[in-house]
Formats: sequence, C-alpha cells, structure tokens
Amino acid sequence: MVDLEQYLPILIFLFIAAGLSALFVFLPMGVSRLTGAHAPDAEKLSEYECGFPAFDDSRSQFDVRFYLVAISFLLFDLEASFLFPWAVSLDVTGWAGWISMVIFLGILAIGLAYEWKMGALEWD
Repeated sequence: MVDLEQYLPILIFLFIAAGLSALFVFLPMGVSRLTGAHAPDAEKLSEYECGFPAFDDSRSQFDVRFYLVAISFLLFDLEASFLFPWAVSLDVTGWAGWISMVIFLGILAIGLAYEWKMGALEWD
C-alpha cells in the first residue's frame, strides 16, 4: 500500500506553481485593462517590422541557399557540441574514443569539402 501523505508537499508545490503562473499571466492583462493601456486602434494593430510596414507577403519563398547555410550551421554547431564532451572525457575513452572522433571529424570534413565544391557556401 502506498502512503499518499508523502506526496502532499509535491501537491502543495504544484498548486503554488500553478497559482503563481496564473498570477504572472493574468495580472498584467488585468492591470492593462484597468489602466487603459489596452485600447486597440488601427495604428496599434498595424504590422511593424524594421521601422516600416512589410512590403512583401510573409509566405514568400526563400532562396534554397538560405536553407543550405542554415543546415550547415546546424551541422557544425552539433560538431562543436560533440567536441567538448569528447575532449573532457578523452582520458576515460582512450584510443577508441580518439579514433571514433577522428572518423567523425573526417566525415564532417568530407561533407564540408562537398558543400564547398558544390558552391553552397558562395553568395551571389
């Protein structure tokens, strides 16, 4: 049989967290309604970007090179996130860890060379 009294502090914590969350969400909305800051008009509802209204449709297509650069950034960002734990734990992993990371870096270098050769890193 499970003693449910052990979970009472967790339940109290959840109620306090939910109450504070609701307070932080709804209190500013209520204050803005009471003080008159919530008065929508055409100027407040208009789009605003970089100091002037948008001049193009928001669903327009991007150049595919944008996506190639974004994927390349993610790829090499992941490489950096793998290098730090590998460097910290190199004494534990030994030669097997070193060889596996060299293989990993070699595959990434081949990918970078392929991107460079295909012109994915060049902008017109």
